[in-house]
Amino acid sequence: MMQFDYDLIIIGSGPGGYVAAIRASQLGLKVACVEKEQTLGGTCLNIGCIPSKSLLHSSQKFYEIKNFSKDHGIIADNVNLNIKQMMQRKEKIVKQLTNGISFLFKKNKINVFTGTGSFYDNNTVLISGKDNQKKISAKNIIIASGSITTEIPSFNIDEKNILSSTGALSLEKIPKKLLVVGGGYIGLEMGSVWSRLGTEVTVVETMERIVPLSDNEISSHFLKSLKNQGLKFILAHKVIKLSNKNNEILAEIESIKDGKKISENFDKALISVGRKPYTKNLSLDKVGLKTLSDGSIKINENYQTNVKNIFAIGDVVSGPMLAHKAEEEGIICVEKITGQKPSLDYDIIPSIIYTNPEIASVGKTEEDLKKDNIKYKIGKFPFMANGRALTTSSSEGFVKILAESNTDKILGCHIIGHEAGNLISEIVSVMEFGGSSEDVARICHAHPTTSEAVKEAALNVDERSIHI
Repeated sequence: MMQFDYDLIIIGSGPGGYVAAIRASQLGLKVACVEKEQTLGGTCLNIGCIPSKSLLHSSQKFYEIKNFSKDHGIIADNVNLNIKQMMQRKEKIVKQLTNGISFLFKKNKINVFTGTGSFYDNNTVLISGKDNQKKISAKNIIIASGSITTEIPSFNIDEKNILSSTGALSLEKIPKKLLVVGGGYIGLEMGSVWSRLGTEVTVVETMERIVPLSDNEISSHFLKSLKNQGLKFILAHKVIKLSNKNNEILAEIESIKDGKKISENFDKALISVGRKPYTKNLSLDKVGLKTLSDGSIKINENYQTNVKNIFAIGDVVSGPMLAHKAEEEGIICVEKITGQKPSLDYDIIPSIIYTNPEIASVGKTEEDLKKDNIKYKIGKFPFMANGRALTTSSSEGFVKILAESNTDKILGCHIIGHEAGNLISEIVSVMEFGGSSEDVARICHAHPTTSEAVKEAALNVDERSIHI
């Protein structure tokens, strides 16, 4: 019988990879994790989810103090911003969390190899470091290499003037004018950060709406809200050229409808047109791994590739590119490898946009239900009628619940408002158990809390809200 160095090798230490490694160790496997960067945690922890949320939180505090402190009887006339200190706070949080993963790896006796991992054969990974190469083998291998920013070939991202989200997270000065190419969640989150700090932000989106996959009613409200905050939008247009001269960006923008062109100067441009699976340098061809047209790795329901002992999870496979989706897949993949039979309902994975107001969604949109000819009922409740929201000056937005007409089963929920990401969890749990709007309506919610708006929306499905 062939002897291997490890039971399992995981390529990538992002949310999917490091969680899979820990779960595998808990299940008694000897585990190695290969990471090409010097720190663990992947894109999410180092240059994505965590640093962006740090800047979103800091910038929101600055915005509120500067604009609304007097509403609370707090006089703060001379509000100054130290961007260097704000960035240092962000880096401190990232370091604390990356060190935390290192601690968890040591605690769970997971071996870490720093370098680029690629396939040598079906059971062997070649690790290419700065000065040397090393081979390690395992019975099974999980690819958790994540995703990278989708680039537009004609736009030269230099991370100084033409930026990806990585560069936008580390600007040393507040730009006067920022162009955001793409109206998805990453661009809107980063645009919000810099807009709050005083930048004039313009978002160009090829579609006629922002966040096009969200419920249309939510998207429309969101657009109005961001406009009220000062962000500018040029919809149904595309950026066809960016000229970078003397630290100034000249953008040529073209209408999708009639081809008319407009030009405008900016200090910085953020390219935010999505992400793509990262499989570069993996040498997939050496082991005959198949990929799909979008570049993702082809897998079956067990996360198994066409090579039976090689698996793939997270952003490198099809589906929403969400850290929590990758984490769940990592755990389930490892449990399946060890003989368990867990499952994940992909229709009940929440998605969140961490702007202010936040957007949180799960399940079907109203447009989805119309397209599928599913009869449904709607229950809505505005935060303006919620006591807790009023006391915290967070009364913008609403909760929207979609339930099947005959069975009352919840098919989807969409929330726009303060801490929507936390509120959606209740609906996710109820949907996981096949619950109805009546189930939510019958649960006693604490008063005064914003969660009462969820209960009231559930009541409103049958037109029996108490407070509207």
